[in-house]
Amino acid sequence: MKVYLVGGAVRDKLLGRPILERDYVVVGATIRDMLKLGYQQVGKDFPVFLHPKSKDEHALARTERKQGQGYTGFICDFAPTITLEDDLIRRDLTVNAIAEDDQGNLIDPYQGKVDLDNKILRHVSDAFSEDPLRILRVARFAARYNYLGFTIADETVLLMKDMVAQGELKTLTKERVWMEIEKSLKDGAIHIFTYVLSDLNALPYVTPWQTKWDQGTSNTIADQISRLDQSNETYLRSAFSLWQYRADISTYNLEQDHKIPKAFAEALRDLQTNLPLLQSHTWQADTLMQIFNQLDAWRRPERLSLFINSIRVIDAACARRGSELSKAYKAACNVKAQEVIALGAKGAEIKTEMDKLKLKRIQSLLDLK
Repeated sequence: MKVYLVGGAVRDKLLGRPILERDYVVVGATIRDMLKLGYQQVGKDFPVFLHPKSKDEHALARTERKQGQGYTGFICDFAPTITLEDDLIRRDLTVNAIAEDDQGNLIDPYQGKVDLDNKILRHVSDAFSEDPLRILRVARFAARYNYLGFTIADETVLLMKDMVAQGELKTLTKERVWMEIEKSLKDGAIHIFTYVLSDLNALPYVTPWQTKWDQGTSNTIADQISRLDQSNETYLRSAFSLWQYRADISTYNLEQDHKIPKAFAEALRDLQTNLPLLQSHTWQADTLMQIFNQLDAWRRPERLSLFINSIRVIDAACARRGSELSKAYKAACNVKAQEVIALGAKGAEIKTEMDKLKLKRIQSLLDLK
């Protein structure tokens, strides 16, 4: 039985990037062997185990044989006679098919280190075309490592374009597509991810509401997202909104039909609905009140905070009005029911009079500009 560190941990170690998780391949063992050693089996479709102390994932070396369409439908073999090379050849990219033994020696049968040094993302074998999810993964890696100068090998681009043309992406579940989108959002390079998919003619299968993409759009969105505060808990929703707010989503049900999480879809709709008001020539107290009401800001102030967090990076004019919006909201929130009750308001009149007083407070701030 031999254990090898594989995949992303080896790749990122060679690139000098932080290693977020470690995955291992075990050669020459059976499920029974792993259980005897105290490993905890967690894999349902194929044997994956957690190390009894480190809890790192360990998978038995395996081969795969395609049966059916899509990224599922594989028959796997986990015999202890399967070699490390047999396991590595089923991986997507050569830079992900490098292993390291317990002495730190690299096992690199498919020249992944050469491609890593040359900053090339290249598929390992023709088996790549059996899994359409790899199209999105390659786009994500191209985005993640773009700052290092990585590009996709020409032959891999051609293979992916052929897969797209054959409709392979239709077999992916919307949940799986979203997972790749979210990972690319976390990497902070969603614009490159999109640009790669656009070049592959894959956007109709990923974001069908936004099928047009050009270098100008990519550069603008890259600049906007780069100025977001990544430590802010709303970062991902703001990034998603900025990425998509130019698109026409009016005929799409993002949550039900495309499995976009509700919080992300809501953030996008809030930006699309209220940005025209923010950018309008008429910037009066009732305009600000309309934004507050549409965002349900009195009950859900976090929606307003997310909206302001997104608009402040669009341009200087939006940033100024976002600041005014924040100040106006604070002023309006200082209006208390007791104030209008003391003036004689009762029942339904209380809310009406409170809204009037909020408008006055907001207008007073605008008049001071």
